[in-house]
Amino acid sequence: QVQLSETGGGLVEPGGSLRLSCVASGRTADSVGWFRQVPGKEREFVAAIRGAQGGNRIYYSDSVKGRFTMSRDNAKTTVYLEMNNLKPEDTAVYFCAGRQGAPILSMVRQPQAYTYWGQGTQVTVSL
Repeated sequence: QVQLSETGGGLVEPGGSLRLSCVASGRTADSVGWFRQVPGKEREFVAAIRGAQGGNRIYYSDSVKGRFTMSRDNAKTTVYLEMNNLKPEDTAVYFCAGRQGAPILSMVRQPQAYTYWGQGTQVTVSL
């Protein structure tokens, strides 16, 4: 069993930066994704690392590419999401999600490909 816990959210002005962390306990997850959700909308893919079976390749949504960077420590216990040049439309609850093995390529961006979920951390981008 994998337990995931996100930290690092908060209030930041447009153009600012935040770094989210997702810590795994129990077991580590091979593949980890970051998703975000605003009230009344579906959970949206942000970034994911596809695990050793997927070459540990990292994928980003078009809306965050070039502004967000996902990384993971060598022990695979902590995953980070460095968010720069934040925009008001980045405001959401951010979740990390994990699974064993690597999802097939077509499912990397789909929430249903991930088994374990954290409780989420709020990111608000506003003046």
